[in-house]
Amino acid sequence: MADDLRKAADEFLVRYGGDRFDRLFVKAKGAVVVDDTGREILDFTSGQMCATIGHNHPAIVEAMAESGRNAIHMFSGMIPEVVVRLGRKLAEWLPAPLKKSLFVNTGSESNEAALRIAKLATGGYEVIAFGGSWHGVTGAAAGVSYASDRRGYGPDVPGAYAIPEPNAYRCPIGHCRDRCDKSCLNLGLRMFDMQSRGAPAAIIVEPILSAGGVIVPPDDYFETLRQAARERGMLLVFDEAQTAFGRIGHRFAANRFGVVPDIMTVSKTLGGGVPLAATVTSDKIEAQAHAKGFTYYTSHVSDPLPATVGLAVLETIERERLIERAQEMGAYMRERLRELHQRYECIGDVRGEGLLIGVELVKDRESREPHHRLGAKTTARCFELGLSMNIRRRPERGSVWRIAPPLTVTRDEIDRGVAILDRALSESLDALAREGG
Repeated sequence: MADDLRKAADEFLVRYGGDRFDRLFVKAKGAVVVDDTGREILDFTSGQMCATIGHNHPAIVEAMAESGRNAIHMFSGMIPEVVVRLGRKLAEWLPAPLKKSLFVNTGSESNEAALRIAKLATGGYEVIAFGGSWHGVTGAAAGVSYASDRRGYGPDVPGAYAIPEPNAYRCPIGHCRDRCDKSCLNLGLRMFDMQSRGAPAAIIVEPILSAGGVIVPPDDYFETLRQAARERGMLLVFDEAQTAFGRIGHRFAANRFGVVPDIMTVSKTLGGGVPLAATVTSDKIEAQAHAKGFTYYTSHVSDPLPATVGLAVLETIERERLIERAQEMGAYMRERLRELHQRYECIGDVRGEGLLIGVELVKDRESREPHHRLGAKTTARCFELGLSMNIRRRPERGSVWRIAPPLTVTRDEIDRGVAILDRALSESLDALAREGG
C-alpha cells in the first residue's frame, strides 16, 4: 500500500518546491511524526513552524471537535461569537495600541491585508522590506519577499524596495563583522530615498529573519527603523509569523525589542497547525482604512473553526506556561549546540532567541565561505537517523539550519536530536573527506 501511494503522489500531485521526502507520513504527536514505514522522526521544524504547542495537542483536537458540534464555516458577513472572543483575547496579549484584528488563513494573506491597510491609510504605495525576507507567495507579499524564489513569475507589484538585512555574521554590505552598527540600515534608507517616487506607505520586516538565516538584529535597531518610518510618513509592519506567541521566549518580538509596530501580522504559531492568521492594528489606523473603503472579503475570513483552535492555542500557552518553557528549553538547546560549535570547526555560528535557533555551516571560520554540500549531506543523514531539520541554502546568505521544535519539546528529545546531529555531522565530514570535498 505504501509503495502504491508513493507512486500515486508522483502521478497526481503538483510538485510545489522546497524539501520533499521520499516517504509519506501518517500521523504526528508532540515533537514526533511517523512515516509510512512506522518510523518515528523527531520534528525540529514544528511542522513548517506551525505546531507551536506540539502536533495534535489534545486542546486543539478538542477545539476542532467543539467547532464541529457548533459551526465550521459561515457566510463571511456573519461574525461568529468565537471570533469575537479570540479578538478580545488577542488584544489582551498585544501591546497597546494594537487592538483591532482581521482573521484570515495564512501568513501571505495577513501580509496582503496589512499592506492594503498601510497603502490606504497613508495614500502611498511604496514598501520597504529586508533582503532575505520571507512574507509570502501571493501578489504584494511575494513582491517584498527576497529570500523566496523570484525568477520566472513576471514583474512584482510596483513600489517594492529591498534594503540590506542586519546580518552581523555575514554583513550584506561587507562592512561589519560580528557586531552590526546599522550601517546597512543607513545605506538602505539612503538608497530608498534616492529611488522613491514620493509615495511611501510601509516598512515590513520580520523582527527576526527566519528564512533569511535566523538573523537577530541589534537591540536598538527597530527604534531607529520606527523613527525612519515616521520621518517618511510610512507605517511600520512587523511580520511575526514565526516569532509570536512564545516561540522566542517572549509574547511577541515587539516585546523583546521594545518597539510596537503600527500593524502586526501573526499566523503560523496562532493556529497550532490549523490555517489561521491575523492582521492587527490600532483603532486609529483601522478607522483611517475603513473610511477609505478598506476591503478584504474572502470565503474564509472570520471562520469559526480556526478561531476556536486559535483561542485554545493561546489558553494552552498560558495554562502550560510555554513562554517560560521556551526560554528554558531554548537556553538548554543553544548550550548543547554550542558544545558542538566547540568541537566542529565547520559550525561557524549558533544564534537565535528562545526556540528559534540558527546554526551556520562554513568551510572555515576565517573566510566564512558557506558549506552547502555539508549542509545538504548532513540534513539528509539526520533524517535517515530520525531527525527532521530545515536547512536554508541561499548562495548569498550561507548554509543555515533553522531549528525550531515545538515549545513542548523535552530535554530528552533535545538530547536525542543533538546526538543525531552530532553523529550525522561527523559521518558527513568523513564522507566529504573521502570524496575530496
